Amino acid sequence: MTSPSDAQAVALDHPIPEQSDRLPWAALLALSLTSFLATANETVPAGLLPQIAQGLAVSEGWAGQFVTLCALGAGLAAIPLTALTQGWPRRKVLLFALGAFCVCNAFTAFSPHFGLTLVVRFFVGLATGLAWSELATYARRLVPARLQGRALAVVMIGVPLALSLGVPLAAWLGRMVGWRWIFGGMAGIALVLMGWVLTAVPDFPGRAATQRTNLRQIPATPGVRPVLLVVMLWILAHYLFYTYIAPFLASVGLADRLDAVLLIFGLCTMAGLWVVGWLIDRCPRALLLFSLCMFAASGLVFGLCGSSAAAMLAGVVLWGLSFSGAPTLLQTALADAAGKNADVAQSMLVTVFNLSFAGSGLLGGVLLETVGSFVFPWMLTALAFAGWFIAWRGRSRGFPSGRRRASEG
Repeated sequence: MTSPSDAQAVALDHPIPEQSDRLPWAALLALSLTSFLATANETVPAGLLPQIAQGLAVSEGWAGQFVTLCALGAGLAAIPLTALTQGWPRRKVLLFALGAFCVCNAFTAFSPHFGLTLVVRFFVGLATGLAWSELATYARRLVPARLQGRALAVVMIGVPLALSLGVPLAAWLGRMVGWRWIFGGMAGIALVLMGWVLTAVPDFPGRAATQRTNLRQIPATPGVRPVLLVVMLWILAHYLFYTYIAPFLASVGLADRLDAVLLIFGLCTMAGLWVVGWLIDRCPRALLLFSLCMFAASGLVFGLCGSSAAAMLAGVVLWGLSFSGAPTLLQTALADAAGKNADVAQSMLVTVFNLSFAGSGLLGGVLLETVGSFVFPWMLTALAFAGWFIAWRGRSRGFPSGRRRASEG
């Protein structure tokens, strides 16, 4: 006879029954909107800095700490909060994170105190880190193994949508109606999304006490460390260039093309993610290596031909198409390597991702002040090739050849 704890472990390690070749669109789109909100938590303040600074009577530099505190919270919280909530029903974890989105963004909308609001942005970062740790594993459990990559691509479409549409729209609306309404709107979306999750997203049990993962075991799992190292290099390279794209364009006489560059980048990420979702379950290793090659090529185009508007736009197309699937490809590789410990492994990816994000801003600032913006494309290329070499070496562990194999995670 199967014990309750054994039954719980089996339910955890396998997707829900009644699977077919059709994706559960209602549930996946709810998770996609969650990824949109998680991305918006971290990036929307960047488009509202002048309004936030004026509204709270601080400099734009201090207002920028809305972004810093959220990213820091996400990076620091992902691992401990995921470990702490291993025994919770998984939908409860997701609802807890969305509830925190709602409360923290509502507080931000009404708070007149800058210092207290920074504390709240740190707390929304904690919830964001927890949500990111949960999304990939949740998406994979909703479908059979052969559709896991495609399901994750659907969920991750919220990221480029937030970057290409959400941030510019929030910046425009912020000038029209005020920045507080933007955070109020994000709180409202989170509240509605909680109802959507309750009705459309099936629940999964947490881990029984005897099944919970020792965090120290995860990095020792074959394939996990190479994936995390590629995450660090790829994210560091991307955000180093993305964060400082404005001064780079100004240095090559294309400052007036910033809006066009960001728009084309956003559109290309959405197109590229569609291709990744179509191919990821068939040839994940080849797709990742090809994406890193294209990513490195974009850096070469920027470095060699940056003063040409046509070449710059071609480089942006390569950049957007190649980076579009990075989160999906890397989360899939890590979950496949970690197997039944995928949820905790994903929390490590979130930590590495966000700390690399924060590190890119620090490194880029130092390089901008000491060397100049011309170095950014070459840094992007060097880091991309380093990531490609690690992925290429990981043929047996982390980035295996052939079609995706069935995974417990």
